[in-house]
Amino acid sequence: MVDIRESAVQWAAAISNTLVANFTRENLGQLLAGYVEQLLGGGVAEARQVGRSMVEHDFISGATLERSITYLGEHAEVTPAQLAALASGYAEGLRDRTLAQQEISRTAGINTMRRAESAVRASEAKFRAIFSSSAFGIVVSDLKGEIIDVNEALLAMLDHKHEDVRRMSGRDLVHPDDREALRQLTRQLIASEHDNVRVEKRMVRSDGETIQAHMAISVVREENGTPPYLVTMVENVNEMRALQSQLLRQSLNDMHTGLPNRAQFLGWLEGAAGSKGPDTLALVQVDVDGFRGLNDAFGHDVGNRVLMHVAAHLREVFTEDVGRIARIGEDEFGVLIKDPRDTASVIALVDAFTARLEEPTWIGGHGVGVTTSVGVVVRAARGGDAVDLLRAADVTVAWAKRDGKAQWALHDKERDQRDRERYALAASIPGALEEGQFRVDYLPLRSLAQGSVLALEAKIVWDHPEQGVLCPEVFLGEATNNGMVVRLVRWALEEACAQLAEWHAELGDRTPALTIDLPLRLCQEPELVAEVLRILDRTGLPASLLRFELHEHVPTLLTEEQLDELTILTERGVGLVVDQVSGGNVRVNRLRVLPWSGVKFNSAVAHAFASDALRIEESAAVALLKWAAMLRLPLYADGVRTAAEARRLAELGVTGAQGPHFGPALSVAETTELLLG
Repeated sequence: MVDIRESAVQWAAAISNTLVANFTRENLGQLLAGYVEQLLGGGVAEARQVGRSMVEHDFISGATLERSITYLGEHAEVTPAQLAALASGYAEGLRDRTLAQQEISRTAGINTMRRAESAVRASEAKFRAIFSSSAFGIVVSDLKGEIIDVNEALLAMLDHKHEDVRRMSGRDLVHPDDREALRQLTRQLIASEHDNVRVEKRMVRSDGETIQAHMAISVVREENGTPPYLVTMVENVNEMRALQSQLLRQSLNDMHTGLPNRAQFLGWLEGAAGSKGPDTLALVQVDVDGFRGLNDAFGHDVGNRVLMHVAAHLREVFTEDVGRIARIGEDEFGVLIKDPRDTASVIALVDAFTARLEEPTWIGGHGVGVTTSVGVVVRAARGGDAVDLLRAADVTVAWAKRDGKAQWALHDKERDQRDRERYALAASIPGALEEGQFRVDYLPLRSLAQGSVLALEAKIVWDHPEQGVLCPEVFLGEATNNGMVVRLVRWALEEACAQLAEWHAELGDRTPALTIDLPLRLCQEPELVAEVLRILDRTGLPASLLRFELHEHVPTLLTEEQLDELTILTERGVGLVVDQVSGGNVRVNRLRVLPWSGVKFNSAVAHAFASDALRIEESAAVALLKWAAMLRLPLYADGVRTAAEARRLAELGVTGAQGPHFGPALSVAETTELLLG
């Protein structure tokens, strides 16, 4: 759904410095909002009316029209036909405005002559000024069609000289096929009570070329018995239509690459998806990798040259007989291929294009390397949806970028559906949180020596009304991508701290610690320390009973300031446990960046002691645990499945463990019974 007010604000920003008329920001926003609503809710007729209305409100700068069409074509859901109609309406409005002004001036001059016969010479001078300076051609003739006078604009339009015109009649300037109809029309005007009429007829230049002309014919009837005469104002319609075509081309093409733009590309897609479209089509979307970095490093001029470089290679590979190319975004190009031979042939073209980009392009002494991520969608065309095709291409490009960039990806309908379900699930988290669909369960961490509960790991669980109980692994990943993980973990932290504070009131010193995963996104929050301390203060939980578990890779992704924030938490009594340690990736210098209070190994370490484990796996796990023992920190293990695994871990110095062998995560009631029962 388009935000009309926001679209109006952005349109206003695009044209504000081109306006001739004075508008307040509020008035301009209201006017443009009305235009946007009219365009989105109507069709070609409404778009034409918008163009005329722009002229009526003094939007008479050519730059205003150009920027308006550019903005609407790229950022609003306006069809190419509507853009053309808007340009046509604008041109018509500008023509009518000019004609009206000229008519007013002419009438004023004639009326002045009638009222001031004693000042004939002065009146004649005024009329002559209008006559001579008019941008439109003017012919003064008698009722028989004999030419009395013409202005310079008409001579330039028809490429005649004054002496030639003096020997001609008005009918000689008109195309032979239109002369009789124009003569009949003039007779009717003279005989009627009307003073003017407008008509479109053909005229003939001196070289024989025919031009289409719009004529405003007025009959001037003097009051003193002087014979009436005709004043005809002539506009070259060919020039106006050429202007319309130029405006349309500008609205549908990208100024830097010369390629069609997104608006025109959408029109192609809509046509291809229609009932008369091809059987199948391939949509190739190309995104320039690191384009923003290029702009930041070398400037926008270099960025534009890179775009032209990419566009040139696209033209060389996807020739006109293969596909149609457009620039559909800041650093995005689209290629539409109708009835491709097969998917393999499309992939071959993509490979040919990317191979051409392997050589750097030299710009100002810099050998700039350009890579692209490409999404390929091949599907049946008829009955499809253009917007959905673009969405599928966007998704596929995102897969290519997520998998490492500089490669292509082929659209997978099943993967797309899974992603859409996952995105929809993540998008519904705020509403689910408001409706109380989330809860916190607690996974006990048991002492391997005594079997007592050393800690309770808080697990966020979603009681989904349609999908049932969802574990955190299902939704937390996508919640991280859309930023909802911050709100979700804050809520869970406060819930868990409040609950543990209740148990602490009953158990005192026997209360197990509370552990909770601290995602990278929360480690980067500038208010992390303040928020944690506020939660501890509100719930009354001692800081010494709270531990955050950080994935082993998190410390290397944090800035010095963010590491200092975590260190401040440990100084206030909060513990930090390095989590998901598996060996081979974690280094001593990584562990030294924070004051840890424990090391937790992932399930692979425990599984290395299973009866069916490989000998090399067990040896690696033993070496890792012996190395970790030198850190002189409590060691914990996750994913323990059997008593044999637990026993072997205890022998190697592991303090506590959790996993299927020790039971699943428990609800609040079950945990209460475990601790207090």
